[in-house]
Amino acid sequence: MVQKLIVLSLQYRYVVLMAAIGLFVWGVFAIKKNPIDAIPDLSENQVIVYTEWMGRSPQIMEDQVTYPLVSNLQGIPKIKNIRGASMFGMSFVYVIFEDDVDVYWARTRVLERLNYAQRLLPQGVTPALGPDGTGVGHIFWYHLDAPKMNLGEQRALQDWYVKFALQSVPGVAEVASFGGFEKQYQLVIDPVKLQYYNISLMDVMNRVKVNNNDVGGRKFEMSDMAYIIRGLGYIKSKEDIENIALGNYNGIPVRVKDIGQVQMGGDLRLGIFDADGKGEVVGGIVVMRYGENADQVINAVKERMKEVEKGLPEGVKFKTSYDRSTLIEAAIETIKSKIIEEIITVAFIVIIFLFHWRSALSIIIQIPITIAISFILLNAFGLSSNIMSLTGIALAIGVIVDNGIIMSENAYRNLSQWQNNKALSQNEDSK
Repeated sequence: MVQKLIVLSLQYRYVVLMAAIGLFVWGVFAIKKNPIDAIPDLSENQVIVYTEWMGRSPQIMEDQVTYPLVSNLQGIPKIKNIRGASMFGMSFVYVIFEDDVDVYWARTRVLERLNYAQRLLPQGVTPALGPDGTGVGHIFWYHLDAPKMNLGEQRALQDWYVKFALQSVPGVAEVASFGGFEKQYQLVIDPVKLQYYNISLMDVMNRVKVNNNDVGGRKFEMSDMAYIIRGLGYIKSKEDIENIALGNYNGIPVRVKDIGQVQMGGDLRLGIFDADGKGEVVGGIVVMRYGENADQVINAVKERMKEVEKGLPEGVKFKTSYDRSTLIEAAIETIKSKIIEEIITVAFIVIIFLFHWRSALSIIIQIPITIAISFILLNAFGLSSNIMSLTGIALAIGVIVDNGIIMSENAYRNLSQWQNNKALSQNEDSK
């Protein structure tokens, strides 16, 4: 079989050369399309279901949220394992699929089952899917340098301006905000006044919720003109909350400001973010979408941050906390230089030992063609260019030329034997 293949290759040598050139060109395009990262993504193929129910203990979260979700998600096909974790006010369910399952197919199936499982959860509790990223998806961290703004103003700027702008970058799954205070209206209620006016705490909550709303009305016609009637009721300031009526006492309206005070404050925090021991900061974590090119996504995020920075308040700038592109570029550059050094070294040794430039050229030309074909296979199997894959290619360079050296030496040996036998036969004929 091998002999026939060699004979066919020699007979159709131009076809073999064209096929080699075609594979090399295809490999060059594959190199440009191959995702680049510093480390290989060895995380499991999983979908995260996140549920928030603030104020509840871990045991309550386990019994009323985590257990019903885990029990109902087990029937999804191609699942390897389901893991649940409950903590104060939060529940996480990790649905781990088989490695060959498409991540977006898995997310769709989980979402279908969540629509059924939600009816078993407490009222007002809604589970949500985590971002379509992986365990190594945190590619870029940044924080705001805003010395003239407090932490609440910085968090509002991050949540309502910066985050939305960066989330629109192609390849970004999520921008998770961290640090600062999330602004909220806080009602500090006097229980003695509640008892005096005979108003319950639930009445206060319901009244405030109902009054924070717009309502629609009918069309009103006057002087051949039609007007749409609306009731504007959304809360825009502390005074709007203070003037909400809760009931009446001896015919006198009882308002929110009569039973307590309204103030602006920050939401409950379970931790802080500190930068180099110099104080708290506000920023975000850019999470890359599954299967994207980390280097390209980071560069696109940096370009968008330059545009966003033009619209920031005076004195506010971005500062980078973590940038994986520096590690990616350093790792790839190191591996590239080592590959070039190995190619030059192997070519030099082959030329010295064979001492025949045509044979050496036929062996050395295998190196770039084989490396190009390896990137075609990397794309086919969904693998990225990282330290592990490129190091494997670098280590295999010596093995690549072994076959060519053996074939060349074998050809020289057979030619030498043929020439010797031919010379002996000519000598015998002359005698």
